[in-house]
Amino acid sequence: MSSRGAASGEPGRAESGAAESGARESATAEWYRHFGTVDAPGNSECYAAWSVGIAEDPELIRRIDEWPHNKRQPLLMLAAARFLGAHISPYPGFRAFLDHHWEDVSRIVLSRATQTNEAGRSATLLPSLAQIAAAGGRPLALIEVGASAGLALFPDRYGYEYDAGAAVTRLVPAGAAPGSYPVLGCALSGPVPLPAALPQVVWRAGIDLNPLDVREPDDVAWLEALIWPEQDFRRERLRRAIAIAQADPPLLVAGDLNDQLLALASQAPSDATLVVFHSAVMAYLDAAARDRFRGTISRLAVERGCHWLSNEGHTVIIQADGSSVVPEMDESRLRGRFLLLHNGNPVAIAGPHGQSLEWL
Repeated sequence: MSSRGAASGEPGRAESGAAESGARESATAEWYRHFGTVDAPGNSECYAAWSVGIAEDPELIRRIDEWPHNKRQPLLMLAAARFLGAHISPYPGFRAFLDHHWEDVSRIVLSRATQTNEAGRSATLLPSLAQIAAAGGRPLALIEVGASAGLALFPDRYGYEYDAGAAVTRLVPAGAAPGSYPVLGCALSGPVPLPAALPQVVWRAGIDLNPLDVREPDDVAWLEALIWPEQDFRRERLRRAIAIAQADPPLLVAGDLNDQLLALASQAPSDATLVVFHSAVMAYLDAAARDRFRGTISRLAVERGCHWLSNEGHTVIIQADGSSVVPEMDESRLRGRFLLLHNGNPVAIAGPHGQSLEWL
């Protein structure tokens, strides 16, 4: 299990590889090929080429297979290499880097996790958060499960540019100086309910198996290593988001989300509307853990009027036991994107890094 409480990850095959063995191409090779041909293209041509190269490299696959299954995921291995200094290059150069640094790559892989903390996802969550605040007539108290460093807990302190094609809607945090906050761009389709102003957040907290500390240089360096190589714009907005969190660090609790959620929720102010949300976390929970989580959310809904926002990839649909959470949604429609649900009901399809929002 990765560390985003349960965990975090990028769109990929975090679970599907687990059920397969080497009947045809090995499960690990297939996992890397899927990442290199489905998830990475259009996001990182470097990662696409490296992942396909790894999939076709039996010796390297053999080495990766020596790690525990949950440590073999492509993004973790690639980020470890980037953390150690691997630069954009053709696959042979990357392969030589791995040969030279394999012991250190293994050490990083085994000690770290894919705790990508993408502030850009706030752009796809904001319309729902604003709707919840407006409907309740109260400010928000936020809990993110799988919070990493907690950067998604500051939706009220970021700027936004929503591009609907014919018009661009801009939202900025009140009183903030231009350049002191990241501006999150998001392409819209459908009747997205954009707010006139940012909702008020009066309390924010997160849960993670191993929270990252924005005041620790190594944790900050790891967050940067998780940004895909060519995406300098994501790296820049990460740095600005980190600066906001460093000035006012959120409450982050270490532990499993199913063990910590009720106790943490009890600390939220009673005069605020509680919202529990997560992005790219459910892939790391088995069917029983997901059932337990949904049961806890149902209890909080009854006792606290809690709202639940789920922003997940294809594994939110196909469960570990083969069942489907959202049977009316065709998995192929997501194609590398996330499904956003509000209290279990599909409301939008979102870009995995917050770059797009299609309202259903």
